[in-house]
Amino acid sequence: MKISWKRKFLQQILHNNINKIAASHWEHRMSEEKGEKIPMLANKETDEVMQPQTNGGGQQRSADVPKKMEEEEEEDADVQDKKPSGLTDLEKLGRNMYFKSEPRRIDYILAWSTEGKPEKLAHSKEARAVFEENLEKEGLKLERDEKEGAEIHYLKVHAPYEVLTRYAEILKVRMPVKKSMDLDKIQQKYAKLETILIKMEGGGFKRQVVTPMKAVSTRLWDTMTDITKKLFTPFQLDPNVVKPIKRRFNVAYSRDKEYLFDIPEDKDTYFDNATRNRIVNFILRRKPFSREKEKAYSFGINKMIADGHYTDAYPLHEGHWKPGSADNERKLLFDHWANWRNCFKIQPLDHVRGYFGEKIAIYFAWLGFYMLMLIPASIIGLLVFIYGCAISGNSYPANEVCDESKNFTMCPLCDYQCPYWKLSAACSHARASRIFDNNATVFFAIFMSFWGTLFLEFWKRKQAALQFKWDLTDFVTEEQPPRPEFLAKLEHITTYKEHPITGIKEPHLPFWRRRFPIYLMSWTAMLFLAFLAIVAVVGVIAYRISTLAALQVLTRDTPVTNSTFIASTAELVYQNASLVTTVTAACINLLIIVILNFIYNRLAFWLTDMECLRTQKEYDDSITLKLFSLQFVNYYSSIIYIAFVKGRMVGRPGKYATLFGGRQEECEAGGCLIELCIQLAIIMTGKQLIVNNIVEILIPKIIKWIKRRIWPETQEQKMSKSPWEKDYKLQPAETTSLFYEYLEMVLQFGFLTLFVAAFPLGPLFALINNILEIRFDAVKFTTELRRPMAERIPDIGVWYSVLYGISRIAVISNAFIIALTSDFIPRLVYTMAYSPDGSLEGYVDHTLAVFNTSDFEEAKRPVFEGSEIVETCRYRDFRNPPDSDDPYEYSQMYWHVLAARFAFVVVFENVIVVITGLIAWLIPDVPAKLKLHIRREAYMSNEIIIKTELMRAQGEQVGEADIERIIQDENQRYRSNELGSMELVHRRSASPPNDKEKDNIV
Repeated sequence: MKISWKRKFLQQILHNNINKIAASHWEHRMSEEKGEKIPMLANKETDEVMQPQTNGGGQQRSADVPKKMEEEEEEDADVQDKKPSGLTDLEKLGRNMYFKSEPRRIDYILAWSTEGKPEKLAHSKEARAVFEENLEKEGLKLERDEKEGAEIHYLKVHAPYEVLTRYAEILKVRMPVKKSMDLDKIQQKYAKLETILIKMEGGGFKRQVVTPMKAVSTRLWDTMTDITKKLFTPFQLDPNVVKPIKRRFNVAYSRDKEYLFDIPEDKDTYFDNATRNRIVNFILRRKPFSREKEKAYSFGINKMIADGHYTDAYPLHEGHWKPGSADNERKLLFDHWANWRNCFKIQPLDHVRGYFGEKIAIYFAWLGFYMLMLIPASIIGLLVFIYGCAISGNSYPANEVCDESKNFTMCPLCDYQCPYWKLSAACSHARASRIFDNNATVFFAIFMSFWGTLFLEFWKRKQAALQFKWDLTDFVTEEQPPRPEFLAKLEHITTYKEHPITGIKEPHLPFWRRRFPIYLMSWTAMLFLAFLAIVAVVGVIAYRISTLAALQVLTRDTPVTNSTFIASTAELVYQNASLVTTVTAACINLLIIVILNFIYNRLAFWLTDMECLRTQKEYDDSITLKLFSLQFVNYYSSIIYIAFVKGRMVGRPGKYATLFGGRQEECEAGGCLIELCIQLAIIMTGKQLIVNNIVEILIPKIIKWIKRRIWPETQEQKMSKSPWEKDYKLQPAETTSLFYEYLEMVLQFGFLTLFVAAFPLGPLFALINNILEIRFDAVKFTTELRRPMAERIPDIGVWYSVLYGISRIAVISNAFIIALTSDFIPRLVYTMAYSPDGSLEGYVDHTLAVFNTSDFEEAKRPVFEGSEIVETCRYRDFRNPPDSDDPYEYSQMYWHVLAARFAFVVVFENVIVVITGLIAWLIPDVPAKLKLHIRREAYMSNEIIIKTELMRAQGEQVGEADIERIIQDENQRYRSNELGSMELVHRRSASPPNDKEKDNIV
């Protein structure tokens, strides 16, 4: 939309005379209803008044800014409106968040469609009428927005102060008390107690400040905390831009004790927007929309949306996030949280909590803490990787493999078709394997076992601090109503049962006759779906075997040619046949995982819907269990196969173990650990860094771009839309939005802890992914989704139990990877029992058994030119030579290595479990200072309420001075002893200094 110099001039006038214009605007609206017309500086196509354009920092732009720049910044940004003059805060221009008729803030929007069958529309209209009537009886104020010809109509909902206070008391909402009772002041009062009186020789007293004696562990912890805070100072947001939100001393709201609370003159501003939205949502979920008594379960906005009476219900975003919009909380979060220039800054969690609620804030707090804990793990993993690179060139085993003079002729990798090959051809694989298979890997596995425990224990402490700061310490989950889908499915059920909590008669399904068959069918389908993932792994195994054999045959049958390119390509394929096979198989496996994920998501929700679970929590727990189980099998089955199964039951040349007529897979010359590393790298990084980001970022942008091309809008059309119309076009914030985010991170945690011994770079890749993930999720919540209802939850829920279970399994998993998959134990046994000088020289020769080629079966003997001159070949195993008394039987070293492997597993597992358990026991879930803080606050609030209530009962007026005196009186009940500890004193029996002694106090 073109902006002329006249409009700029008017905008400047509007900015300089905001109070006058606000009053004029309100006068204009009221006169419109009376049929009068008063000139107004407004956009003719909308109810919203033009605002002065600002840059990102909230400063007004000069009038000589080019028009093109203004148009770009204005595109899609809300034309802001100011609050009516009847409201007190006129310092900012903001989004139109108020009724058209009265100065009432819009707390919720209900939307419904005007299209459909006439009978359905009439029924929905009747249901909405009953519902809205009940809302008005509850005290809510409603205003309709029904534009003629519009497909979607809207209902604006406002909760007056009386309704908010009534439900705040019912829901036990904790609200800030008067500043005289604030926590900081109480803290200062207690700080004075560190001063004690000491009697002087000759009479009199003197004051002495005593510092409490702290334990060594406490002092050490405080020192570490201070150092950590200093290290993270550069990563803090500018406190002058993003104002820190200080915690106030909060008490459960009570209308009888309003004298305690810091209620402003404009009472409508006392409750923040998140609290207002939560209270309105609480009311919306409980009001009936049918007058029929037999349909007592026909209540709640969720049921109405499920029945199609409304299309959606959502609170409004408080402004726009784009440049040029007026300053608001949403824009602040986008500029200083979701913006990429702040990707290395600490998150403003208090602001996130204030805007989106505790449920979303706790997710981002957990994700940020997880990312922080990945930093030391990433550094150690990177050092282990660098160490592996440094020693890979000087390793005895790798040098022996690469030494062509050793002339190790290896047995064919497949029957009949494959040729003999030289071990030196696997030189690069052996050196690469040594990077990950070394002594430092064992140290890293132990470190990550401790890291997993420390992460969970420190998170509990962080969570306890957040619970106290956000008033979730005494959080009690409210009784959830039945899910609308549950009631809809059982609408025709004739069996009813009274709910023991609510007393409402609800449809009832007998367990053995109705529920048990559904559960049986559901979990049978789950087993079948898990079996599909295993079948996919078997298919990838078949691909690897056949591809490896085909590459060997292709190289052998390559015709002699003068082309250098063909010859070099054939040689390259021959030397890297195993690597090519491993990489392509891992990519195919990743593709299968993505496809199965899509199938699993659809079927898991369908199976859970079939179970007819009553509450949303039961539904969420069931879908969590199903999806995590299926994803666990889908992601980890191929990795578990390579780590623990591949190469274990191969047999030997001449007597290979077969499955479905074919030989089983063998580990390559460098061992299975390098294959496991490649598989982990491709699946973990490919799924998280590539696939997830494509699904979450790229696809939504493509869809948005297509929609804009198909249904283009002019600038005038965009400017004429109201804020609720714009928010309606955003994606709905569904209850499963955070579920997939948690699932993604928990699976990543499984990769890091279960198989970290094979991939020390995993934490570094996870750290990079999570830095991106936080910003992607922040952008999604601030720009792409409707504002979610501010839900309150005290923790991360069932995901903590899942993380704890994974961390326990990881100890066993890493023990078996080191013992079975890596060569750490065979190398250790060789140096301690078989090496003449205690080194690894001769290790490769000792681990390669000898096979006489004359013992091949005729049908499986290699047939190609030159194969008849090979008398013996070597293969990886600990077996006796063909000329021994027990040819091809397991050698003595095999049993030594096997015993050492199982001994290592037992020792590693028990030692790590005991130490991690001890660490968990030593680290308290709640910091000692926080415990004292909580008890002190609870005590002070109870004492103040008791004494003020007593004064009111005696007919006295209670003011701030009286409350201050009560606090001072309570502080005198404590004193500090000579060691600085605080102890309770009975005032009446104490012996304070007399008047003469008081005069002598110095």
